[in-house]
Amino acid sequence: MLSELADIMKSDKIAQKDFLVVDVRDDDFEGGNIKGCLNKPSRNFLTSVDALVKDTKDVPLVIFHCALSQVRGPKAARIYEETRQNLQEEGEAPYEVAVLREGFTQFQYKFKDDPTLVENWDKETWENASQWS
Repeated sequence: MLSELADIMKSDKIAQKDFLVVDVRDDDFEGGNIKGCLNKPSRNFLTSVDALVKDTKDVPLVIFHCALSQVRGPKAARIYEETRQNLQEEGEAPYEVAVLREGFTQFQYKFKDDPTLVENWDKETWENASQWS
């Protein structure tokens, strides 16, 4: 999914219209992010998911991730999908909810030097990244 997301971002698709990347990292959001992503920290995701669903009802692809996409990202994707199904109105366009496998940790490792894919990247933060393991 890492390369697939990079391809989508470099295509003629428009972020937050044709696709949306939702980053649910909390304090570990510092040090870099996928360009154009929306940060919705996991610690208050439940209180903001209804608004997120309403704001993204026309977005056909919503991709969630956290640092490793093992817990927070998949959980937020599941909550989002359940909420979107519950709030879906008749006749709404089809959509897909996905999880960025291996999360931002691998995305930044692979694409940190590409400013069209990663922004706000900080070398010092990632040198000290073992604190999040």
